[in-house]
Amino acid sequence: MFSLNLENILATLEPISLAEMDRVKLMNRTDTKFAFHHDKLASFLSEMNSHYQILTINGTSTPHYESLYFDDHQFRFFKDHHNGKGDRFKVRIRKYVESNLFFLEIKHKFKGRTDKKRIETLDFHSNFDSGQKEFILKQMKEDVNLQPTMWNSFQRITLVHKTLNERLTLDFNIEFHFDNIEKKFPHLIIAELKQEGLNRNSPFYVLMKAQRIRPYRLSKYCLGSIELYGEEKLKFNRFKKKLLFLNKIENNEH
Repeated sequence: MFSLNLENILATLEPISLAEMDRVKLMNRTDTKFAFHHDKLASFLSEMNSHYQILTINGTSTPHYESLYFDDHQFRFFKDHHNGKGDRFKVRIRKYVESNLFFLEIKHKFKGRTDKKRIETLDFHSNFDSGQKEFILKQMKEDVNLQPTMWNSFQRITLVHKTLNERLTLDFNIEFHFDNIEKKFPHLIIAELKQEGLNRNSPFYVLMKAQRIRPYRLSKYCLGSIELYGEEKLKFNRFKKKLLFLNKIENNEH
C-alpha cells in the first residue's frame, strides 16, 4: 500500500517515543471516527505534519497490531453496540507486535466516553486464568462466559498533537478472520480522533469537515463480526448503511 511518496511524507513528521506519549494516554476519552480511501492519506498527512508528531517504535512509524476478540455465545457485546446501548463493553487480547507485548484490554463505553483498562498477559489464549477472570469481573461487575469470536490485524500510524491533549490513529491493511473465513480491507483507512473532550477545532477535525468527511460510528469489532458471521448469526439492520458506506470506500466508489 505504501508508496515512496507516502514514506517520504511520514519521514517529514517529527518522531515521538512511547515514553514521551505519557501525557496523551487518554485512557478515559471521547473518540470520533472517520473513514476514507487510502489514496487520500498522503495529502491528509502533508496537511497535518506541522501540527502532529508521529509515534515511532523500534524504528517503524507503521507498527503492526494483532487482536483476539471475545464475546459470549449470543454475541452480547455486538448486540449492545447494534442496539445503541450507551453502556457497553469490548474485551480483547491485543499484541503490540514490534514491542512484543500482550495486553488483556477492556473498553467500556459509557455516556459517550471510552474508558480503557488493561493488564499485561503473556500471549494469546482462549481461556482466562483466575487473575484475568477477576480483572474482567471487576470491570464488568458480572460474570460473563466469554469465548474467542474474531482475529483482527492491522497497521497503525499514531499522530500526537504537539500542544493539545489529543492523538490521532490511522488504521490500514485491516484484516479479520476466524476459523476458515477471512475478510480484508486493503484500501480502507479508519481514523480515530482521541480527545479528552470533543474539540471540533482540532486540525484533523477541521480537515475532515473541509473534505466533507463526516464522523461515523462503527467499531472494527462490529465490522469484522458482520463480515465473518453475516445474517445467519447476527442481526445488523442498523449497520447496513454504514457497512455499505465502508464497502464503497474500499472499492473507491465513494
